[in-house]
Amino acid sequence: MNFTVIIPARLASTRLPNKPLADLGGKPMVVRVAERAALSGATQIMVATDHADIAAACRQHGVPVCMTRADHPSGTDRIAEVAASMGLAPDAVVVNVQGDEPLIDPELIAATAAAIADGAPMATAAHPIVHRADLFNPNVVKVVLDKAGRALYFSRAAIPWHRDGFAAMAGGLASDGQMTALPASYQPLRHIGLYAYRNAFLQAYPALAPSPLEQIEALEQLRVLWHGYPIAVHLTSIAPEAGVDTVDDLLRVQKIFQSR
Repeated sequence: MNFTVIIPARLASTRLPNKPLADLGGKPMVVRVAERAALSGATQIMVATDHADIAAACRQHGVPVCMTRADHPSGTDRIAEVAASMGLAPDAVVVNVQGDEPLIDPELIAATAAAIADGAPMATAAHPIVHRADLFNPNVVKVVLDKAGRALYFSRAAIPWHRDGFAAMAGGLASDGQMTALPASYQPLRHIGLYAYRNAFLQAYPALAPSPLEQIEALEQLRVLWHGYPIAVHLTSIAPEAGVDTVDDLLRVQKIFQSR
């Protein structure tokens, strides 16, 4: 199917300043992200930024870039502006690939775009959680699906809670009171922060009022469910490579590019 990838990139970052311009094997991170996205089969790639330095870096490496307003509250609002400026059709599919995902799997991008074909105006992705630490980590977002593979809810909490499974586990609690394993029949899902949208919905999104659940969980995608829009979820068995949020993440990814 045809789809467009838009990569929002901001220079300001609390934990890692100038992150989009960080060097990865001789190229800025945002350029590396665009290179991965280009392998997905996207019809076109566009970086969306409000900073001239990021725009200059993209142009230097032949990556299409569009300047945006600086006052967007989220990356979704930023890509909506760019999609509108590109004149995309209402039914065009737009994939939001974060500018700090230089190792993102191109096939995952394409699969998430394809998931939107079932009629949902938005799609995302998820994979099985296999480690207890991830289940109870509030920084790991969980998602529960309905029988059609659409999201019922996203949460930082351990959902769905396997009441009988955990209760029946012998030795399931360590001395610190934490769970040490997962029930064999239990398959929670980790949400992957990759989104695809129909352009008509993307243009309508900025006008949706923030929801109470979104504010409680600090999860923007809950706004979509709150207003009654379905989100299709592509399931993959493979956990994606981690993005770059901290200095340690950057050092890890730099080593990968240095070894190539």
